Amino acid sequence: MRKIRCDYRCLLLIAAVVAFFYIQMRLFATQSEYADRLAVALESENHCTSQSRLLIDQISIHQSNIVSLQEQNRRQAEECRQLKALLDDLERKGVRKVVDKAQVPVAAVVIMACNRADYLQRTIESILNDRYQSSVASKYPLFVSQDGSDPNVRSKAMSYDQLMYIQHLDSEPVQTERPGELIAYYKIARHYKWAMDQLFYKHNFSRVIILEDDMEIAPDFFDYFEAAAALLEKDKSIMAVSSWNDNGQKQFVHDPYELYRSDFFPGLGWMLTKSIWDELSPKWPKAYWDDWLRLKENHKGRQFIRPEVCRTYNFGEHGSSLGQFFQQYLQPIKLNNVKVDWKAKDLSYLTKDNYTKHFANIVRKAKPVHGTDAVLKAYNIEGDVRIQYRDQPDFEWIAHQFGIFEEWKDGIPRTSFKGVVVFRYHTTRRIFLVGPDSLRQLGIEDA
Repeated sequence: MRKIRCDYRCLLLIAAVVAFFYIQMRLFATQSEYADRLAVALESENHCTSQSRLLIDQISIHQSNIVSLQEQNRRQAEECRQLKALLDDLERKGVRKVVDKAQVPVAAVVIMACNRADYLQRTIESILNDRYQSSVASKYPLFVSQDGSDPNVRSKAMSYDQLMYIQHLDSEPVQTERPGELIAYYKIARHYKWAMDQLFYKHNFSRVIILEDDMEIAPDFFDYFEAAAALLEKDKSIMAVSSWNDNGQKQFVHDPYELYRSDFFPGLGWMLTKSIWDELSPKWPKAYWDDWLRLKENHKGRQFIRPEVCRTYNFGEHGSSLGQFFQQYLQPIKLNNVKVDWKAKDLSYLTKDNYTKHFANIVRKAKPVHGTDAVLKAYNIEGDVRIQYRDQPDFEWIAHQFGIFEEWKDGIPRTSFKGVVVFRYHTTRRIFLVGPDSLRQLGIEDA
């Protein structure tokens, strides 16, 4: 019995020893696992601390860079302000120097440029070529107005001592009014307004002639505008004077001495006065400024002087209009090559009181031609011919047969006066396309 108790106690002791060792081993394992986890946590914490310090360092570096950039921008802004002030001062001195040579310039001449340095050079050389002598330069101070910052255009313009350079920088984004419109037409309208404001209000010119950077001028360009300036001052029914004829292709013109009044704004080398700009500037359109000028609400019944033979030639096949109509309408234009003595010409027939009667007498003498074969008949008749059209579609059909512009704006055909479009047709004969109400407006009752 005692032996059994002893064995039982031995077993209990052994079990206790085993349990003790098991518990110790579990505790050791637990402590080891905890230690491992603690090590991982410490390592993770150290990594986070390192990353945080790195991020803080990077933020500090960026903040330092930002402060440095802000300071750099401040210095650049100050430099730009100083350069602009210097440029303004040089510009004022340059303009004063040019203008001081003559008491009253006829008009400032501005070439509107953007990013076509080669075109600009051709235009400037055309102006300076044997015709922009000191006597002319004093009457017509020459400017180049650049839209944007193309360095080649700026460099080219500033390489000429005979002109003043002004620059339009516009960073405001363009919002077109209709889908698919070209942003360029909006930028052009902004540039025109800025340049005209500069020349009329900053430099106080009384008249400005606007050219584009893809134009050549005729030998009598300046004399033509000097004679026309007197008309502008006398007759307030004339809104502007243009050097352009939309139907000025070689086959449609003949007489370099002939001038016309037109209800349709021609553009492409034109002169306006400060009083007209005072009216237009506050309401200048966001885009398509030339078509805007052709609206009756803007020209208000006033008319435009244009020549039969163009005094400018547009060679700009590549530009904002993407070469539209260049081959058909612009390339064949005849640039006048006759040195007309405009000072000796009596232009009083172009005043409002005289012109309607003058033009009516010419139209009245033209031989009326009727029928569907009117174009063929006109070709075989000697002397001037008169063809009447019923409406716009009828006009477009007849114009297409001859090859002249078919376009209308706000009810007015291109080049027309009182609805009458006149052009030569392969000879000295004139063709008059006469509207349904033209004869009455001209006072021709016996035709």
